[in-house]
Amino acid sequence: MLLLSGKTKSTELGVIKVIVSEQEIWLELQEVKDPEIPTVSVVELGMVQEVEVDGCRVNVFLIPTFVGCPAIEMIKKNVKERLLALANVEEVVVTFLRTPIWTNDRILPVGKEKLKSFGIAPAQSTLKEHAPPSIPACPYCGKEEGEVENLFGSAACRSLYYCKNCRQPFEAMKPV
Repeated sequence: MLLLSGKTKSTELGVIKVIVSEQEIWLELQEVKDPEIPTVSVVELGMVQEVEVDGCRVNVFLIPTFVGCPAIEMIKKNVKERLLALANVEEVVVTFLRTPIWTNDRILPVGKEKLKSFGIAPAQSTLKEHAPPSIPACPYCGKEEGEVENLFGSAACRSLYYCKNCRQPFEAMKPV
């Protein structure tokens, strides 16, 4: 009989306990999409800070893109539902952290490409301190010839821009 931590499973060899790995949890979190941007996962947005697995219990530590993000509770619910669907997970605790602070630099390259395909320009890197905010490249034509239309987009984390080159309005992640 193989003894690991977690749920038990009956086999021809007897009862065994099965564990879930952190890698499996990260793969499942890849399937949890941002409710406001359904093409991008919470992993691709850089929201997942840490995953802990203790037998059948999973702790997920997330960083909100904005503290007042209205999608936080929905993201928490979606993470719990996704992970509880795994055969060997019995309890999921999702904790939103206040530090470290989420920045645009946490978005993975694949997440930036998916944002563009959804019509949202990722903000410029925030690693250049004291640099004036720049106009993000238009997700449609790629030119940086836009102007701010409104600091408030359809979500708290986005602003509205207008591209002077292709004359399309677009949203961009706020530089954070």
